[in-house]
Amino acid sequence: MSDLRSSYDVVIVGGGVVGSATAYFLASNPDFTGSVLVVEKDWTYARAATSLSSSSIRHQFSNPLNVRMSMFGTEFIRQFPELTAVDGKGDDLALHENGYLFLANDQRGSDILSRNRATQAACGAQGVLLTPREVAARFPWLNTDDLTLASLGLAGEGWFDNTGFLYGLRAKARALGVTYIEDEVTGVAGQGGRIASVTLKSGAQVGCGALVNAAGTRGRRIAEMAGLYLPVEPRRRSLFVVDCRTPLPGRVPLTIDPTGVFFRPEGRYYLMGTVPDPDPAVDPDDFAVAHDEFEEQIWPVLAERIPAFEALKVVNSWAGHYDYCTLDHNVIVGPHPEVSNFLFANGFSGHGLQQSPAIGRGLSEWITYGGFRSLDLSPLGYARVVSNTPFLEEAII
Repeated sequence: MSDLRSSYDVVIVGGGVVGSATAYFLASNPDFTGSVLVVEKDWTYARAATSLSSSSIRHQFSNPLNVRMSMFGTEFIRQFPELTAVDGKGDDLALHENGYLFLANDQRGSDILSRNRATQAACGAQGVLLTPREVAARFPWLNTDDLTLASLGLAGEGWFDNTGFLYGLRAKARALGVTYIEDEVTGVAGQGGRIASVTLKSGAQVGCGALVNAAGTRGRRIAEMAGLYLPVEPRRRSLFVVDCRTPLPGRVPLTIDPTGVFFRPEGRYYLMGTVPDPDPAVDPDDFAVAHDEFEEQIWPVLAERIPAFEALKVVNSWAGHYDYCTLDHNVIVGPHPEVSNFLFANGFSGHGLQQSPAIGRGLSEWITYGGFRSLDLSPLGYARVVSNTPFLEEAII
């Protein structure tokens, strides 16, 4: 801690993938000449949303802004070894572009998939709508008897190395001069309608020109320290890795049943989960796996949808948390309208990993230039919290 300065131009609370992406884009922008401090409470990242996620990316959203953010995410992942190389070496994130397969079994679901595909096509995302017969021909392991339509991503969708993503961003940001410390923000002080400093658990007080709240499920607490409201709470998501006696043949996409139950390959195994019902807020330190979800909500659905999944054996399981935006399940990004140097990057509701490059780039632009340049993220700003106007997105998992 001896090299900790008394103040920084930017203090980022949270050193996970969102905070590290923001630090990376600031440090790699030649127009930004300030200092950056990242405060992360746990350098093991053992319980970080990044580490415990399903490590996936998709372009199949209903809102063009979400589509474009994830398309940039794919582009960034593909170029990751070059963009984040340190001493000439960068890590390949092993992007498996198997696609997402969304299934519909009624007219409403079909209409949503058709409408969303038109939006995605207008943004340049590659995909195709499939009839039940076409689904059966491509994926003979799938029960299509009740299906009405499906949507398959053809490029840029799949899963990748989540921890490699985080550590690569972090290493490059540090190589570019960003300071990381293992500590915790316990207080935020304001002066004249602006954030002036943060207090750390270690006792240090650090001045800041701008504060970025990238604290995940603890983001609400950081906002409250500044006297601000943030409609975000922790929601538990349990994931299960299973062995199947009869492996599915061919290229298997991440498949989403109309019920919301999903699965994808995980090496020789399969990773699966669902949106819990009920889905209450949980303690941010509660990472107990909800094993009943597998027995009662996941396995019965997938055993019906995929006959080979009638016999499954759970070989691993874990629980992670969504920083869940209770307003509309979408990220809140950018400045508070009255405290302009307090910047939000909160409420990703499960999309943080894939959207982190676009969010980090956008926040770095706002800090450097006073506005978004590459992609206008203002529809996801705090103004919609003030007006209680949800950002509409139909493709939520």
